[in-house]
Amino acid sequence: MSFTFDHVTLGQRVLFGTGAAADNAVAAVEELGARRILLVHDAFAVALADAIAERAPVVRRIDEIVQHVPVENAERATAVAAAADVDAIVAIGGGSVTGLAKAVALRTGAPIVAIPTTFAGSEATDVWGMTKGQRKTTGVDPRVLPKVVVYDAALSAGLPTTLAVASGLNAVAHAVDGFWAPRADPINRALGTEGLRALFPGLRGLIADPGDLDAREQTLYGAYLAAVAFASAGSGLHHKICHTLGGAYNLPHAETHAIVLPYVTAFNAPFAPDAAERIQELLGVPNAAAGLDALRAELGAPASLAAIGLKESDIRRAAELALPAVPPSNPRPVTVSDLEGIMRAAWVGEQIV
Repeated sequence: MSFTFDHVTLGQRVLFGTGAAADNAVAAVEELGARRILLVHDAFAVALADAIAERAPVVRRIDEIVQHVPVENAERATAVAAAADVDAIVAIGGGSVTGLAKAVALRTGAPIVAIPTTFAGSEATDVWGMTKGQRKTTGVDPRVLPKVVVYDAALSAGLPTTLAVASGLNAVAHAVDGFWAPRADPINRALGTEGLRALFPGLRGLIADPGDLDAREQTLYGAYLAAVAFASAGSGLHHKICHTLGGAYNLPHAETHAIVLPYVTAFNAPFAPDAAERIQELLGVPNAAAGLDALRAELGAPASLAAIGLKESDIRRAAELALPAVPPSNPRPVTVSDLEGIMRAAWVGEQIV
Protein backbone atom coordinates (compact mmCIF):
# COMPACT_ATOMS: atom_id res chain seq x y z
CA MET A 1 0.00 0.00 0.00
CA SER A 2 1.29 3.47 -0.91
CA PHE A 3 0.44 6.51 1.21
CA THR A 4 0.55 10.12 0.02
CA PHE A 5 -0.98 12.77 2.25
CA ASP A 6 -0.38 16.08 4.04
CA HIS A 7 -1.47 15.88 7.68
CA VAL A 8 -1.45 18.65 10.29
CA THR A 9 -1.64 17.80 13.98
CA LEU A 10 -2.79 20.66 16.19
CA GLY A 11 -0.75 21.38 19.32
CA GLN A 12 -2.73 21.27 22.56
CA ARG A 13 -2.39 20.07 26.13
CA VAL A 14 -5.13 17.75 27.45
CA LEU A 15 -5.68 17.21 31.17
CA PHE A 16 -8.10 14.31 31.70
CA GLY A 17 -9.26 13.40 35.19
CA THR A 18 -12.65 12.75 36.75
CA GLY A 19 -13.23 15.02 39.73
CA ALA A 20 -10.11 17.08 39.01
CA ALA A 21 -11.52 19.93 36.91
CA ALA A 22 -10.86 22.76 39.36
CA ASP A 23 -7.33 21.60 40.21
CA ASN A 24 -6.41 21.06 36.57
CA ALA A 25 -7.89 24.39 35.49
CA VAL A 26 -5.93 26.29 38.12
CA ALA A 27 -2.74 24.44 37.13
CA ALA A 28 -3.36 25.31 33.46
CA VAL A 29 -3.88 28.99 34.24
CA GLU A 30 -0.72 29.09 36.33
CA GLU A 31 1.28 27.45 33.55
CA LEU A 32 0.06 30.11 31.12
CA GLY A 33 1.15 32.82 33.58
CA ALA A 34 -2.29 34.44 33.33
CA ARG A 35 -3.01 37.32 35.71
CA ARG A 36 -6.31 38.70 34.40
CA ILE A 37 -8.82 36.01 33.47
CA LEU A 38 -12.16 36.25 31.72
CA LEU A 39 -14.39 33.42 32.96
CA VAL A 40 -17.13 32.36 30.53
CA HIS A 41 -19.64 29.77 31.70
CA ASP A 42 -23.23 28.59 31.36
CA ALA A 43 -25.90 27.92 33.95
CA PHE A 44 -24.80 24.29 34.41
CA ALA A 45 -21.32 25.34 35.51
CA VAL A 46 -21.87 27.95 38.22
CA ALA A 47 -20.43 25.84 41.07
CA LEU A 48 -17.25 25.00 39.17
CA ALA A 49 -16.92 28.60 37.98
CA ASP A 50 -17.17 29.80 41.59
CA ALA A 51 -14.55 27.27 42.71
CA ILE A 52 -12.09 28.39 40.03
CA ALA A 53 -12.75 32.08 40.71
CA GLU A 54 -11.77 31.55 44.34
CA ARG A 55 -8.35 30.23 43.33
CA ALA A 56 -7.50 32.05 40.11
CA PRO A 57 -7.24 35.76 39.17
CA VAL A 58 -10.65 36.16 37.52
CA VAL A 59 -11.41 39.81 36.72
CA ARG A 60 -14.65 39.43 34.76
CA ARG A 61 -17.32 36.79 34.25
CA ILE A 62 -19.79 36.28 31.40
CA ASP A 63 -22.75 33.94 31.73
CA GLU A 64 -25.00 35.18 28.92
CA ILE A 65 -24.73 32.28 26.48
CA VAL A 66 -26.68 31.98 23.23
CA GLN A 67 -26.32 29.06 20.81
CA HIS A 68 -24.68 29.62 17.42
CA VAL A 69 -22.81 32.67 18.88
CA PRO A 70 -24.65 35.72 17.51
CA VAL A 71 -22.19 38.36 16.33
CA GLU A 72 -23.72 40.90 18.72
CA ASN A 73 -22.92 38.68 21.72
CA ALA A 74 -19.40 38.13 20.47
CA GLU A 75 -18.85 41.87 20.15
CA ARG A 76 -20.15 42.54 23.66
CA ALA A 77 -17.95 39.83 25.15
CA THR A 78 -14.93 41.14 23.27
CA ALA A 79 -15.58 44.64 24.60
CA VAL A 80 -15.72 43.26 28.14
CA ALA A 81 -12.44 41.42 27.62
CA ALA A 82 -10.72 44.48 26.14
CA ALA A 83 -11.93 46.81 28.89
CA ALA A 84 -10.66 44.41 31.55
CA ASP A 85 -7.34 43.83 29.72
CA VAL A 86 -7.71 40.06 30.11
CA ASP A 87 -4.77 37.82 29.27
CA ALA A 88 -6.57 34.45 29.28
CA ILE A 89 -10.06 33.00 28.94
CA VAL A 90 -11.43 30.08 30.93
CA ALA A 91 -14.52 28.60 29.26
CA ILE A 92 -16.75 26.16 31.16
CA GLY A 93 -19.73 24.63 29.39
CA GLY A 94 -20.93 23.23 26.09
CA GLY A 95 -20.15 24.14 22.52
CA SER A 96 -21.87 27.53 22.72
CA VAL A 97 -19.66 28.57 25.64
CA THR A 98 -16.52 27.43 23.85
CA GLY A 99 -17.77 29.18 20.72
CA LEU A 100 -18.15 32.51 22.54
CA ALA A 101 -14.68 32.14 24.06
CA LYS A 102 -13.30 31.47 20.58
CA ALA A 103 -14.97 34.60 19.24
CA VAL A 104 -13.20 36.65 21.92
CA ALA A 105 -9.88 34.87 21.32
CA LEU A 106 -10.18 35.50 17.58
CA ARG A 107 -10.32 39.25 18.23
CA THR A 108 -7.97 39.57 21.21
CA GLY A 109 -5.49 36.71 20.88
CA ALA A 110 -6.07 35.71 24.53
CA PRO A 111 -5.39 31.97 25.08
CA ILE A 112 -8.28 29.69 26.07
CA VAL A 113 -8.47 27.04 28.77
CA ALA A 114 -11.54 25.02 27.80
CA ILE A 115 -13.48 22.90 30.29
CA PRO A 116 -16.23 21.08 28.37
CA THR A 117 -19.37 19.90 30.14
CA THR A 118 -20.80 18.18 27.05
CA PHE A 119 -19.40 16.02 24.24
CA ALA A 120 -19.49 18.84 21.67
CA GLY A 121 -15.81 18.64 20.69
CA SER A 122 -15.34 22.31 19.82
CA GLU A 123 -12.56 22.51 22.39
CA ALA A 124 -10.31 20.31 20.23
CA THR A 125 -10.63 22.32 17.02
CA ASP A 126 -9.37 25.58 15.55
CA VAL A 127 -12.78 26.18 13.99
CA TRP A 128 -14.87 29.19 14.99
CA GLY A 129 -18.48 30.00 14.07
CA MET A 130 -20.74 33.02 14.45
CA THR A 131 -24.23 33.88 13.30
CA LYS A 132 -25.44 37.16 11.87
CA GLY A 133 -29.03 37.45 10.74
CA GLN A 134 -29.86 34.06 9.28
CA ARG A 135 -26.39 33.09 8.17
CA LYS A 136 -23.80 31.17 10.16
CA THR A 137 -20.21 31.83 9.13
CA THR A 138 -17.38 29.51 10.11
CA GLY A 139 -13.64 29.78 9.74
CA VAL A 140 -10.33 28.33 10.84
CA ASP A 141 -7.76 30.26 12.86
CA PRO A 142 -4.98 29.06 15.18
CA ARG A 143 -5.86 31.74 17.73
CA VAL A 144 -9.13 29.99 18.63
CA LEU A 145 -7.65 26.57 19.38
CA PRO A 146 -7.67 26.24 23.18
CA LYS A 147 -4.18 25.97 24.61
CA VAL A 148 -5.37 23.56 27.28
CA VAL A 149 -8.43 21.31 27.52
CA VAL A 150 -9.54 20.11 30.95
CA TYR A 151 -11.73 17.01 30.76
CA ASP A 152 -13.74 15.80 33.75
CA ALA A 153 -16.41 13.16 33.07
CA ALA A 154 -18.29 14.13 36.23
CA LEU A 155 -19.17 17.51 34.70
CA SER A 156 -21.57 15.97 32.19
CA ALA A 157 -23.49 14.13 34.91
CA GLY A 158 -25.76 17.12 35.48
CA LEU A 159 -26.87 17.27 31.86
CA PRO A 160 -30.33 15.99 30.98
CA THR A 161 -29.85 12.57 29.39
CA THR A 162 -31.50 13.69 26.15
CA LEU A 163 -29.01 16.54 25.78
CA ALA A 164 -26.07 14.30 26.67
CA VAL A 165 -27.14 11.79 24.01
CA ALA A 166 -27.59 14.45 21.33
CA SER A 167 -24.19 15.88 22.22
CA GLY A 168 -22.64 12.42 21.95
CA LEU A 169 -24.21 11.87 18.52
CA ASN A 170 -22.77 15.24 17.49
CA ALA A 171 -19.39 13.75 18.38
CA VAL A 172 -20.21 10.71 16.24
CA ALA A 173 -20.90 13.14 13.39
CA HIS A 174 -17.41 14.63 13.76
CA ALA A 175 -15.85 11.23 13.17
CA VAL A 176 -18.16 10.14 10.34
CA ASP A 177 -18.07 13.42 8.43
CA GLY A 178 -14.28 13.39 8.82
CA PHE A 179 -14.09 10.20 6.77
CA TRP A 180 -14.96 12.14 3.58
CA ALA A 181 -14.15 15.75 4.51
CA PRO A 182 -11.86 17.88 2.31
CA ARG A 183 -8.61 17.07 4.16
CA ALA A 184 -9.41 13.46 5.12
CA ASP A 185 -6.26 11.35 5.40
CA PRO A 186 -5.22 8.01 6.94
CA ILE A 187 -4.30 9.57 10.28
CA ASN A 188 -7.55 11.38 10.95
CA ARG A 189 -9.51 8.40 9.64
CA ALA A 190 -7.71 6.27 12.23
CA LEU A 191 -8.49 8.78 14.98
CA GLY A 192 -12.13 8.97 13.89
CA THR A 193 -12.42 5.20 13.84
CA GLU A 194 -10.98 4.88 17.34
CA GLY A 195 -13.28 7.68 18.45
CA LEU A 196 -16.32 5.74 17.24
CA ARG A 197 -14.96 2.60 18.88
CA ALA A 198 -15.24 4.44 22.22
CA LEU A 199 -18.37 6.47 21.48
CA PHE A 200 -20.72 3.67 20.50
CA PRO A 201 -20.41 1.61 23.69
CA GLY A 202 -19.95 4.73 25.81
CA LEU A 203 -23.25 6.23 24.70
CA ARG A 204 -25.05 2.93 25.14
CA GLY A 205 -23.62 2.63 28.63
CA LEU A 206 -24.68 6.18 29.45
CA ILE A 207 -28.28 5.38 28.46
CA ALA A 208 -28.28 2.13 30.42
CA ASP A 209 -27.01 3.88 33.55
CA PRO A 210 -26.66 7.71 33.54
CA GLY A 211 -24.57 7.43 36.69
CA ASP A 212 -21.94 5.19 35.03
CA LEU A 213 -18.81 7.35 35.13
CA ASP A 214 -16.82 4.76 33.19
CA ALA A 215 -19.28 5.13 30.30
CA ARG A 216 -19.03 8.91 30.55
CA GLU A 217 -15.24 8.77 30.49
CA GLN A 218 -15.33 6.50 27.44
CA THR A 219 -17.76 8.85 25.68
CA LEU A 220 -15.66 11.90 26.53
CA TYR A 221 -12.48 10.19 25.31
CA GLY A 222 -14.20 9.19 22.06
CA ALA A 223 -15.58 12.70 21.59
CA TYR A 224 -12.08 14.15 21.90
CA LEU A 225 -10.61 11.75 19.33
CA ALA A 226 -13.49 12.45 16.94
CA ALA A 227 -13.01 16.19 17.32
CA VAL A 228 -9.27 15.94 16.67
CA ALA A 229 -10.04 13.98 13.51
CA PHE A 230 -12.60 16.59 12.49
CA ALA A 231 -10.18 19.45 13.13
CA SER A 232 -7.67 17.83 10.78
CA ALA A 233 -10.13 16.70 8.10
CA GLY A 234 -12.31 19.82 7.97
CA SER A 235 -16.06 20.26 7.54
CA GLY A 236 -17.75 17.83 5.19
CA LEU A 237 -21.22 17.73 3.68
CA HIS A 238 -22.94 16.87 6.95
CA HIS A 239 -21.56 19.87 8.82
CA LYS A 240 -22.28 22.27 5.99
CA ILE A 241 -25.93 21.21 6.03
CA CYS A 242 -26.20 21.43 9.82
CA HIS A 243 -24.47 24.83 9.99
CA THR A 244 -26.95 26.14 7.44
CA LEU A 245 -29.95 24.79 9.35
CA GLY A 246 -28.66 26.05 12.69
CA GLY A 247 -27.72 29.51 11.50
CA ALA A 248 -30.74 30.18 9.31
CA TYR A 249 -33.47 28.58 11.42
CA ASN A 250 -31.95 28.55 14.93
CA LEU A 251 -32.34 24.80 15.32
CA PRO A 252 -30.65 23.22 18.35
CA HIS A 253 -27.10 22.34 17.35
CA ALA A 254 -26.58 18.85 18.77
CA GLU A 255 -30.06 17.58 17.95
CA THR A 256 -29.73 18.76 14.35
CA HIS A 257 -26.51 16.76 13.96
CA ALA A 258 -28.07 13.69 15.54
CA ILE A 259 -30.99 13.76 13.11
CA VAL A 260 -29.22 14.64 9.86
CA LEU A 261 -26.20 12.31 10.06
CA PRO A 262 -27.86 9.04 8.93
CA TYR A 263 -29.33 10.74 5.85
CA VAL A 264 -26.02 12.27 4.77
CA THR A 265 -24.43 8.88 5.33
CA ALA A 266 -27.09 7.22 3.16
CA PHE A 267 -26.29 9.74 0.41
CA ASN A 268 -22.48 9.45 0.58
CA ALA A 269 -21.87 5.85 1.66
CA PRO A 270 -22.24 4.21 -1.79
CA PHE A 271 -19.44 6.49 -3.01
CA ALA A 272 -17.30 6.18 0.15
CA PRO A 273 -17.04 2.40 0.73
CA ASP A 274 -14.13 2.64 3.18
CA ALA A 275 -16.13 4.95 5.45
CA ALA A 276 -19.20 2.74 5.18
CA GLU A 277 -17.20 -0.37 6.07
CA ARG A 278 -15.68 1.27 9.15
CA ILE A 279 -19.10 2.28 10.48
CA GLN A 280 -20.65 -1.09 9.66
CA GLU A 281 -17.87 -3.02 11.36
CA LEU A 282 -18.05 -0.98 14.55
CA LEU A 283 -21.85 -1.14 14.74
CA GLY A 284 -22.05 -4.76 13.57
CA VAL A 285 -24.58 -3.96 10.85
CA PRO A 286 -24.73 -4.44 7.06
CA ASN A 287 -25.84 -0.87 6.30
CA ALA A 288 -23.96 2.13 7.73
CA ALA A 289 -26.78 4.67 7.39
CA ALA A 290 -29.44 2.34 8.76
CA GLY A 291 -27.12 1.43 11.62
CA LEU A 292 -26.61 5.07 12.58
CA ASP A 293 -30.34 5.71 12.41
CA ALA A 294 -31.02 2.67 14.58
CA LEU A 295 -28.43 3.93 17.08
CA ARG A 296 -30.16 7.33 17.17
CA ALA A 297 -33.47 5.62 17.89
CA GLU A 298 -31.93 3.30 20.48
CA LEU A 299 -30.48 6.28 22.33
CA GLY A 300 -33.76 8.19 22.24
CA ALA A 301 -32.58 11.19 20.22
CA PRO A 302 -35.14 13.24 18.23
CA ALA A 303 -36.32 11.51 15.07
CA SER A 304 -36.95 14.37 12.66
CA LEU A 305 -36.20 17.98 11.82
CA ALA A 306 -39.92 18.66 12.04
CA ALA A 307 -39.80 17.61 15.68
CA ILE A 308 -37.19 20.26 16.52
CA GLY A 309 -38.87 23.13 14.72
CA LEU A 310 -37.98 23.20 11.02
CA LYS A 311 -40.92 24.13 8.78
CA GLU A 312 -41.49 22.13 5.61
CA SER A 313 -41.73 25.39 3.69
CA ASP A 314 -38.12 26.21 4.68
CA ILE A 315 -36.55 23.11 3.15
CA ARG A 316 -36.04 24.37 -0.40
CA ARG A 317 -34.50 27.65 0.76
CA ALA A 318 -32.24 25.81 3.21
CA ALA A 319 -30.98 23.61 0.37
CA GLU A 320 -30.23 26.69 -1.74
CA LEU A 321 -28.35 28.31 1.16
CA ALA A 322 -26.29 25.18 1.82
CA LEU A 323 -25.20 24.44 -1.75
CA PRO A 324 -22.42 27.07 -2.04
CA ALA A 325 -20.77 25.66 1.11
CA VAL A 326 -20.67 22.03 -0.06
CA PRO A 327 -17.04 20.91 -0.45
CA PRO A 328 -16.14 20.16 -4.08
CA SER A 329 -14.27 17.10 -2.77
CA ASN A 330 -17.44 15.40 -1.48
CA PRO A 331 -17.29 11.81 -2.77
CA ARG A 332 -20.57 12.31 -4.62
CA PRO A 333 -21.63 15.36 -6.68
CA VAL A 334 -24.29 17.41 -4.90
CA THR A 335 -27.13 19.46 -6.36
CA VAL A 336 -29.83 21.61 -4.76
CA SER A 337 -32.28 18.78 -5.40
CA ASP A 338 -29.96 16.35 -3.60
CA LEU A 339 -29.75 18.63 -0.58
CA GLU A 340 -33.49 19.10 -0.60
CA GLY A 341 -33.93 15.34 -0.68
CA ILE A 342 -31.59 14.82 2.28
CA MET A 343 -33.29 17.53 4.30
CA ARG A 344 -36.79 16.36 3.42
CA ALA A 345 -36.00 12.80 4.47
CA ALA A 346 -34.60 14.16 7.75
CA TRP A 347 -37.62 16.44 8.17
CA VAL A 348 -39.98 13.50 7.90
CA GLY A 349 -37.73 11.15 9.86
CA GLU A 350 -37.91 8.70 6.98
CA GLN A 351 -36.88 5.16 7.89
CA ILE A 352 -33.58 4.07 6.35
CA VAL A 353 -33.38 0.46 5.19
